[in-house]
Amino acid sequence: MPRARVWSVLAVLCLSGCAGKLPSATDVERKILAPTGVLRVGVYPGSPVSMVRDPASGQPKGISIGLGQALASRLNVSFQMVEFAKLTDVVDAVRESRVDMIVTNATAARAQSMDFSDPIVEIEQGYLVTGDSQLASADEVDRAGIRVLVVQGSTSQASLPQKLTSASISVAPTIGAAKDMLMRHQADAFATQKSILYEVSDELPGSRVLRGRYGVEQIAVGIPKGRGAGLLALRRFAEELKADGSVARLIETVGIRGTSVASARSSG
Repeated sequence: MPRARVWSVLAVLCLSGCAGKLPSATDVERKILAPTGVLRVGVYPGSPVSMVRDPASGQPKGISIGLGQALASRLNVSFQMVEFAKLTDVVDAVRESRVDMIVTNATAARAQSMDFSDPIVEIEQGYLVTGDSQLASADEVDRAGIRVLVVQGSTSQASLPQKLTSASISVAPTIGAAKDMLMRHQADAFATQKSILYEVSDELPGSRVLRGRYGVEQIAVGIPKGRGAGLLALRRFAEELKADGSVARLIETVGIRGTSVASARSSG
């Protein structure tokens, strides 16, 4: 079993300061959402939704970290970032209650093993290609001979086989492995959420994110099953942070591209 590295994050993003203005949680909500007295937030590297490191300082940042710090402040408990090697490890950790929350795409498949807040962030799904690629848009990818790369455990791994009828799909274990395979021309396009694609593109000179998209991810806070009594508080927390502009400021602070604040939940 892979070993998680536990980091105590000292730097607090702007969202944490905003969270201090929100009502505190009740003792019952605190015990449900952070039963150990520490809010353990699972992250994996390479995705700004989860965790990336600032090139200059090396400090971690991401939507998961900002929302985790804000929720810990709301619950009046300590915040702890638990880093895993890859996405599938993080999903396993929340399913097994080894972490208290993650931030990920709220798919029906993942809802079988965790409960979600309402969507907080929306991110387009698209393709990254190398500079010498002849592909110009997402609509051109589904052709015979085109090799599309996805990351193991990602939403794209599950959804693209139903969307692509002519292109072939292969799987990389991590985002870093996908970047290396694309750079070595072992694939023609890397498919995932655009926030990740822009990060990878920064490290691959000449590469570009194709215009257009093949889907949209609804990013939400996920918690282990069996803590449903805390869902009302979690959903209220998410809606308040969207309404007061905290999520928009977090997106700007982290520097995520291809992303927008999710629409408010309908009251009807």
